[in-house]
Amino acid sequence: MLSLTVSTFPNAKALPLWAALEQGIFARYGLAVRLHETGSSAEQRQALADGELHIVQAALDNALELVRTGEDVIILMGGEAGMNDFIVRPGIGSFAELAGQVLAVDSPHTAYALLARKLLATHGLLLDRDYAFRAVGNGSARLRALKHDESLAGAILNPPFSAEAQLFGLRSLGRLDELVAPYQAGGAFALRRWVDAQGEAAVGYMAGYIEALGWLTDPVNEAAAIEILCRRLGISQPIARATHEQLCDPVAGFTPRAKLSRAGFETMLEIRKQAMGGNDREALMRSAVDESLYDRALARCVAADARAEG
Repeated sequence: MLSLTVSTFPNAKALPLWAALEQGIFARYGLAVRLHETGSSAEQRQALADGELHIVQAALDNALELVRTGEDVIILMGGEAGMNDFIVRPGIGSFAELAGQVLAVDSPHTAYALLARKLLATHGLLLDRDYAFRAVGNGSARLRALKHDESLAGAILNPPFSAEAQLFGLRSLGRLDELVAPYQAGGAFALRRWVDAQGEAAVGYMAGYIEALGWLTDPVNEAAAIEILCRRLGISQPIARATHEQLCDPVAGFTPRAKLSRAGFETMLEIRKQAMGGNDREALMRSAVDESLYDRALARCVAADARAEG
């Protein structure tokens, strides 16, 4: 068995990883995976750069941020378009009403904070002129902050925190991928030097992840998947069931077989350029995408399916 440390956020989008561990899927690909559940994207990026992690399964904009700061990163595959809701306090009925307000974010300069900036700019609101960001950490921390700090007007939240927020009485102004544009959100990335040395491990990881996606979206496994969500996240059955439904939505949930969206990737680059200004590393960011190992991983999954059916 090859030991592999994979980092993710402790939210519902980690379900394929939890399922792959509990169903022995990674083990079938010769991997002993240790899961690192991060508190923030800044922590995650630093740990990858320091060599403490092998693969990160999170918002791919973090890979581009690492490239911007000089790290040689490979984007291995996609995963999902974000499944993010723009959650606000119940008294707020429109984006215009966010003028003068403070929003909770994970990191002000990556991923969904940049999407929020893009969206609010279309409503005439500019960061630091009309509203402010406050970095509070991952989805759990953002939901907790919204519940208990009335100085915060809203946050971008994903499952299960988006469902829990709305049951708590907060409201959604809509999903970001619908409000902004098709967007490549989650996926897997790693340092190029590690991939060059451990390409087979990367292929095995992706094959296991793809197989786990098939397992959790199979209706036969619905009850088991909901039980994992309840146990891992400490949430109720109604929240877990609503979250599972969202995760398995063929359009808005996990991308079938974790295929990278090229259109979504271009949107991600464009939003980053608009928010951060011109960037002389854009060519490097484009070259960070390498789907050759993904193609091998997908072929292994297809072969495994054929053997199982035979």
